[in-house]
Amino acid sequence: MEDGMHYEGNCIRPPSEAYSILLQVTLGCSHNKCTFCGTYTDKRFTIKDDKTILSDILFASKYMKRQDRIFLMDGDALIIPQKRLMWILDRIREHLPWIKRVGAYANAKGIKMKSAEELKALRENGLSILYMGVETGDDDLLKKIRKGSTAQKLIDMGRKVREAGIKLSVTVILGIAGNDPELSRRHTRATGEVLSAMDPNYVGALTVMLIPGTPLYDEYKRGEFRLLNERETLVELREMIAHTNLSRGMFFSNHASNYLPIKARLPKGKDAALAQIDSALAGDIELRPEWSRAL
Repeated sequence: MEDGMHYEGNCIRPPSEAYSILLQVTLGCSHNKCTFCGTYTDKRFTIKDDKTILSDILFASKYMKRQDRIFLMDGDALIIPQKRLMWILDRIREHLPWIKRVGAYANAKGIKMKSAEELKALRENGLSILYMGVETGDDDLLKKIRKGSTAQKLIDMGRKVREAGIKLSVTVILGIAGNDPELSRRHTRATGEVLSAMDPNYVGALTVMLIPGTPLYDEYKRGEFRLLNERETLVELREMIAHTNLSRGMFFSNHASNYLPIKARLPKGKDAALAQIDSALAGDIELRPEWSRAL
């Protein structure tokens, strides 16, 4: 038990989980086909064994008493069968009683496999936030980036999470349509419509970054995909926010990949966010320099 946490391969978590206990309950991602993602190419998807998971929980109970949030890695912990996932949450409650929030990544497939009752049971047992990659609301683009879902399925699964009382945080990607103006316009508008229909608690806009070894990077090298410049990226961000209507959700573009950090509570902060983007487009606000952008 004194060996520390049993982490394997690349480990990522959402920016808002920066100070959480990171508990690796699965390795990799059960989908692992998205053209832009190179995160889990180093490992095959598996669910870690109970002994290792318990060992990590016990290590955290001894050495991580100041952290009151826990994040279940890797790509989609929700795919774990209900009984085992409930067992993991039981052990967290038993050994880390001070934990106030448990979060995990989820994809449409994982959410679909859980019934509404099962999701409610997970919430009652401590699972309070799920992070879902929407990326785009355009069906053609979803197919192109091999997301494995349709816009309607993403809406339905997002609503299912919200109806279970679990907070929903979704990500969308600026520039994923490349520099085709028509596809870019379709991408931003359709994404705004999907977000409006889903009504998540949080939306995080990232800007596409090319990762060597991914199919998208290969497309770029062949000249089949073009990155947007700063101005085109801001236009996409503006268009997306303009078409997004949330009941009271936060819209962020404060990820390190973005040129302009935006933090707006919709609907009331929408006009101010659009005005901030307009100021940036007019050259009145300094953008994040290229060298400081990162994943």
